[in-house]
Amino acid sequence: MGRRADEGRRQAAGPRPSDAGRLAGALTAERRGRRMDLPGAARLLSLLLVPLLLGPARGLRNASQRTFKIDYSHNRFLKDGQPFRYISGSIHYFRVPRFYWKDRLLKMKMAGLNAIQTYVPWNFHEPQPGQYQFSGEHDVEYFLKLAHELGLLVILRPGPYICAEWDMGGLPAWLLLKESIILRSSDPDYLAAVDKWLGVLLPKMKPLLYQNGGPIITVQVENEYGSYFTCDYDYLRFLQRRFRDHLGGDVLLFTTDGAHEKFLQCGALQGIYATVDFGPDANITAAFQIQRKSEPRGPLVNSEFYTGWLDHWGQPHSRVRTEVVASSLHDVLAHGANVNLYMFIGGTNFAYWNGANIPYQPQPTSYDYDAPLSEAGDLTDKYFALRDVIRKFEKVPEGFIPPSTPKFAYGKVALQKLKTVEDALNVLCPAGPIKSLYPLTFIQVKQYFGFVLYRTTLPQDCSNPTPLSSPLNGVRDRAYVAVDGVPQGVLERSYVITLNITGQAGATLDLLVENMGRVNYGRYIDDFKGLISNLTLGSSVLTDWMIFPLDTEDAVRSHLGGWHGRNHGRQDNKAFAHHSSNYTLPAFYAGNFSIPSGIPDLPQDTFIQFSGWTKVLPVEAPEGSGSGGGSPRGSVCFHSVRPVF
Repeated sequence: MGRRADEGRRQAAGPRPSDAGRLAGALTAERRGRRMDLPGAARLLSLLLVPLLLGPARGLRNASQRTFKIDYSHNRFLKDGQPFRYISGSIHYFRVPRFYWKDRLLKMKMAGLNAIQTYVPWNFHEPQPGQYQFSGEHDVEYFLKLAHELGLLVILRPGPYICAEWDMGGLPAWLLLKESIILRSSDPDYLAAVDKWLGVLLPKMKPLLYQNGGPIITVQVENEYGSYFTCDYDYLRFLQRRFRDHLGGDVLLFTTDGAHEKFLQCGALQGIYATVDFGPDANITAAFQIQRKSEPRGPLVNSEFYTGWLDHWGQPHSRVRTEVVASSLHDVLAHGANVNLYMFIGGTNFAYWNGANIPYQPQPTSYDYDAPLSEAGDLTDKYFALRDVIRKFEKVPEGFIPPSTPKFAYGKVALQKLKTVEDALNVLCPAGPIKSLYPLTFIQVKQYFGFVLYRTTLPQDCSNPTPLSSPLNGVRDRAYVAVDGVPQGVLERSYVITLNITGQAGATLDLLVENMGRVNYGRYIDDFKGLISNLTLGSSVLTDWMIFPLDTEDAVRSHLGGWHGRNHGRQDNKAFAHHSSNYTLPAFYAGNFSIPSGIPDLPQDTFIQFSGWTKVLPVEAPEGSGSGGGSPRGSVCFHSVRPVF
């Protein structure tokens, strides 16, 4: 998904849907309510979901008889030689807990969809060079096979770039270790990394192609490449060759670009079928005329028909009226077009995976998207309205639609302050600091997400307020500033670049820098984080830095029990209030809540709300951490890091 000029942001005031919480990892939360899939309850979640009826297993039998092709004479797809139109919906397996994959897919099928569309984010599967993750929540093969079992076809979008409001558009941050690399181009360093990745991913996908007995009918090459500045046809040809090498000559490859002629000039390539994307406010006839300029014959395809829109930090939740989406979908289908509803369920940006746009606007934890299925997977009025539209053109399955997932109110949780970042520094960075004359970026210290603490000393007396200044965009993205443990305020990328501080010469100056998400769209996706420029105090450049990469998740999971025990249950009453005139230092807080006994079907999902807080990063703690015995059915601990300034 991209962010183009013709797709103006649609935002209206109103309550923001709560964000789904994390099953694992740390996640930036907003001041608003937050949905949380209960940590530590994974083995009990089988109690949550009503029994689902699976369609008959569709194995790899009769694979030689299966074909999916384009009929250029009649402007349509042919599936096994018969005319076929897909009505698809986007679901991102990496934004939905694995436990709920089946529930969400079945709801999509019951809406009348005959296919799903998903991206494959490279950075989600190769977080470090050569270290691959394809199990658990990363098991894309299982997800695709599950769709197959339910009778859903798959439109696969493996990138290598995906946009998707995902950190760096799905490209791994470690690519930036080569600082001169030109992403999404025929740059040799970039192509070498892409070649290796595709050599791992695509062979896993080949058995799942439709002609091999699997669900994948089409495969997208790159993503909205016409919107990128490089316009490098050699790069697209390289991808085309590699996709053919790994998937075979009969796989149906396609591209997607915005419905503007200039986008298809750089995004389309001979031998790959060109499709377009547009939302419900577009002129449908004009949009498909743009596709026809690249593809005079063949099926009409809107690969991203927008059911809602994305959110940005600090802005109202985006909403697109149901009647507008339903009416436009009707017109798209009346044109005889194939369509994918983006998104059908948005889900959650778990951990630190959210992206950002330029001018710098990070996306929040929630990727609800005002989609037909809510972030929590709940049925909405939009779901039923679009189902009614689809019913006019295709047969919709009859029978049981899985209901919205049950929720339970566990009550208030008292949070106890454990340690500040300074107190826990030896645990957060056990290897000690990296010393450098000038600041180093996150990439240079191989910290790809989260937080880095930059420390130096004041070279002069600042009894009177003295400006601490950064060049525009020199702090990426947000720095919490303290002198000798006394909070001073916040520096923030392009919004707050000067802050007056006070302190004595030789005092310790700390800047806790937060990566709020890498840019995912446009030419600035090579988004380096941290202090990327020198800072000045008055007129003096600050030097002699100690740089601490912080591993917050490991620290919480490995040491929380000890921290909790030494506090003897002392509650910090200030944890529940924040006043702009009374900043507090970033700190770890912990709280326990128990799952009641004697109530059937627990544990259940819930919503969490931090009234008066500014930023919260929940981290799942291991079983047995904290104090208190819990109920016979076990207890669940909730723990959070609280940067509040």
